[in-house]
Amino acid sequence: MRPWLLATGVSAAVVALHAGPAVTALPSVRRRLRALSGVGRPGTVALTLDDGPDPGSTPAFLRSLERLRIPATFFVLGEMAARAPGLLHRMREDGHEIGVHGWTHRDHLRMTPGHVYDELARTADLILRTCGVPPVWFRPPYGILSAGSVLAAARLGLRPVLWSAWGRDWEAGATPGTVLSHLRSGGIRGGATLLLHDSDCAAAPGAWRSALGALTAIAGECERQGLRFARMSHHLP
Repeated sequence: MRPWLLATGVSAAVVALHAGPAVTALPSVRRRLRALSGVGRPGTVALTLDDGPDPGSTPAFLRSLERLRIPATFFVLGEMAARAPGLLHRMREDGHEIGVHGWTHRDHLRMTPGHVYDELARTADLILRTCGVPPVWFRPPYGILSAGSVLAAARLGLRPVLWSAWGRDWEAGATPGTVLSHLRSGGIRGGATLLLHDSDCAAAPGAWRSALGALTAIAGECERQGLRFARMSHHLP
């Protein structure tokens, strides 16, 4: 075999290995992997919120969650938490669970495995130092796993989890009504893990208001079905 053909083959294999886990971002694949998509106990629903903590929006979510008596799981960005450690601590003090989203909101397929590990380790350490409890859960930005992020999570003792239904609340035209409609389409049912965002740092400006406005209706939907909200660690076996 010619050397350049061999090199091309090796490069293609490395790329395929690196990008392989990203196939789980496809809904048709994710739905088959129940634990990874957050399908948990049949009597519970997990509400998860990504991209915070954001001083401009997260406090409003915390107030609504307290009023509705909903325990949530926040997947935080390290660079956001580093700028608002008091807010990160408050999230934990309010009874919510804190998971790792990354230090930045960058696609892990565009990062080296070493860089991914450093981002996750740095964020996990910040959570531990600020909240006094090590994080358990990890969700990659955009829901896209790479081989590097899977290996980094394993080294750090983090459990990857995606979602079973999302509200598409990051879109510029999102409203509380569209958020609820998308969640219903994905399935607001027992065992579901719902994805919303408490920050617009990686979304259309002000998009978080659509998620905030949908919380009461989401709570009512779950109450009508006799479901209770649970943090991820109480939701997944």
